[in-house]
Amino acid sequence: MHFLLRTLLQSLRSRFRSRLDVWDVSSTPFRVIPTDLDVLRHMNNGVYLSLLDIARLDLMQRSGTWPLLQSWGWYPVVVAETISFRRSLQLWQRFEVESRLLGFDQRSVLMEQRFVVRGEIYARAFIRARFLKRSGGIVPMDELRALVGPAPVGERFPDWAASWAEATQLPSTKAPAESVWE
Repeated sequence: MHFLLRTLLQSLRSRFRSRLDVWDVSSTPFRVIPTDLDVLRHMNNGVYLSLLDIARLDLMQRSGTWPLLQSWGWYPVVVAETISFRRSLQLWQRFEVESRLLGFDQRSVLMEQRFVVRGEIYARAFIRARFLKRSGGIVPMDELRALVGPAPVGERFPDWAASWAEATQLPSTKAPAESVWE
């Protein structure tokens, strides 16, 4: 329940923060609160992923992309994410999540997000997202590219991203996906 409250609060804050281009790096401030902690008294690894969702929403709202997506009946879903941890975040510690759109492949969008304390990276994540239509189906990438516009200096899509996308891909929801351990 507290993530819903955090999302609503961040959505309100986003309205009063500076506007961004969707290709800019956004910085979303947070603080570790007691419900973020695990038994080791540092921020739980699952909380990191939830806060990444909120920070992506902040970027979309501040860039004006979110209302456009809603008007078209489109919404993002995460299809893959990976995160690497460097240092732990402690109770009441302030930090920022920096978010940056890296580019597109044929089916999805790639973003990089970082947990940063006073300029130092504590964790870094890469997220692949697909955009779906409320009416059903996947938003074609050329339509999404037309909505967000071209990258200012060419896309920053890393070379390894294609092999990562392929390695983490699950079958379509229309195909069987049995849980068989090899």
